[in-house]
Amino acid sequence: MLARRLGFAILVSLGLTSASLVVAAVSPTAQWEILKRWVFPGEGGWDYLTLDARGERLFVTRGDRVEVVNTETGKLIGSIAGIKGVHGVALAPDLHRGFTSNGKGDSITVFDLDTLATIKEVAIPGHNPDAIVYEPVGKHLFTFNGKSKDVTVLNATTFALVATLPVADKPEFAVNDGVGHIYFNIESEAGKISVLDTRTLKIKDTWSLPGCASPSGLSLDQSRRRLFSVCDDKIMVVTNADTGAQVAKVPIGDGADAVAYDATRRLVLSSNGDGTLTIVQQVTADQYKVLETLKTQQGARTMAHDSVKGRTYLVTADLGSAPAATAENAHPRPVPIKDTFTVLVVGKR
Repeated sequence: MLARRLGFAILVSLGLTSASLVVAAVSPTAQWEILKRWVFPGEGGWDYLTLDARGERLFVTRGDRVEVVNTETGKLIGSIAGIKGVHGVALAPDLHRGFTSNGKGDSITVFDLDTLATIKEVAIPGHNPDAIVYEPVGKHLFTFNGKSKDVTVLNATTFALVATLPVADKPEFAVNDGVGHIYFNIESEAGKISVLDTRTLKIKDTWSLPGCASPSGLSLDQSRRRLFSVCDDKIMVVTNADTGAQVAKVPIGDGADAVAYDATRRLVLSSNGDGTLTIVQQVTADQYKVLETLKTQQGARTMAHDSVKGRTYLVTADLGSAPAATAENAHPRPVPIKDTFTVLVVGKR
């Protein structure tokens, strides 16, 4: 997730059924805009964003900490510190707990969801945990581990190891459908998506994603059973969540790293590192058209979306030069400039 590259804007297009792709013009009247910009002090990068159930608190991962922002005031209301390379946050309101995936620590941090106080750090056998999902029916916690190419399953109350599930390649973002399945992208050159059965705790299927290299962000339309994966080659692919069939391709911006589905407005939003937000209308389950490509800010590649309020939260910073490439990091990203970290709030007035 942290290694997604930045790019440049593209022309907007129209994606149709049977995975076809047709270029179309966009309406000259902009509908969406940046409503607010909140700038925070400090330094460091960022990764996944997570909203609480009521959309009141935004959890922002910042490398060695998680910063919690009030979504009404834009004020920093708390921090969870001392984390080694945090990637994601999973919330468990029924347990009054939250969990972070610590990529550099091969661990999770457990915190009190009300006070944000750290409860404990728990080591896991997987290496470089990235995406993290809490499943409330079985009360299981899943970490998707990039370096070891597997999924760790923990008991979310005792933190006992329940299972380790090898996967086809490096797992990326994951979504829970609430009815017994977690879907997650496989970040390989020939993209794939896997289906994890949360009742049997086994990998049920792995499907190919034609035309989708290195899929990263993933979202789900639960009622129409459609999955949205954003890919390296400025494409979003739409997959039938029951059969694995690809039903559409839609052009998006470059460097996409997150995608969100708005069930209220039937929109799909792709946040792109080139400094754009692609806003796509779901016409039918298998037909999509780009409504608008909104200019945001370079590097704003991850997001969280509130379907109730119709607000999208993006994060980025002013970017300096990239460091020299090394054996461990062949494609270094530009360095965020201190005291410029910014949350962008996007919506309609």
